[in-house]
Amino acid sequence: MSNSSGSEPAELLQSILVGTEDATEFLSGLSKLAAAAVSEAAGDEIECAVTVKLRRKPSTAAGSSERAIELDELEQAVGDGPCIKALRDMSPVIIDDVASDQRWPELSRKFAEAGVYSSLGVPLEISEGASAALNFFASKPGVFTPNVYDKALGFAAAAHSTLQLSVRIKSAEHRAEDLEAAMESRTAINLACGVIMAQNRCSQSEAMEILTKVSSNRNRKLRDVATELIEQLSGTSIHTHFE
Repeated sequence: MSNSSGSEPAELLQSILVGTEDATEFLSGLSKLAAAAVSEAAGDEIECAVTVKLRRKPSTAAGSSERAIELDELEQAVGDGPCIKALRDMSPVIIDDVASDQRWPELSRKFAEAGVYSSLGVPLEISEGASAALNFFASKPGVFTPNVYDKALGFAAAAHSTLQLSVRIKSAEHRAEDLEAAMESRTAINLACGVIMAQNRCSQSEAMEILTKVSSNRNRKLRDVATELIEQLSGTSIHTHFE
């Protein structure tokens, strides 16, 4: 990877965000960029996984490789470690050397068996009730020197901004989808009322009362009853057109 400085990591992440269709694809791209950036600073290959925590439970979301995902899942299976502690305390946590670190003996043993001798967890707060962490793995002890540590934190800061942007975009998309669904529902009900008014020579309020009664008798949503009525008469589905 070419030398990165200033806002470049944020720009790269935002280009990935624009070019991806789902969260997993975006997080996979994020983990690959994180691994490349920190590997460059360390002068050694470092792998990275992304752990996401929703409603208290952390889980592996993506990784720079299949091995990175497996290593993160190994920590999840043990139930504690630098990444999980980083999420719990919202502060970076390092295992400098699995041979001498006594905090998680089972995890240190499993990491050593997998060829991992140092690890770094960096937390990211996404939104209220949701957080994530970058989980870095190195094949040698003492890899996360102050320079490498600072690089990881700098990348995490860029990732934090992009993750928040991703959440805002998704929230806006959901609001737009909800609005469109509401408009589709209102269109169906208005059309159905118009049909009932024509057939029964009644007022709009009386037509609405008839439609509501049918909905109650059939134990079905008002929107569904209205849609079914219009589709039976027209032979086509109902669409609200947005310019």
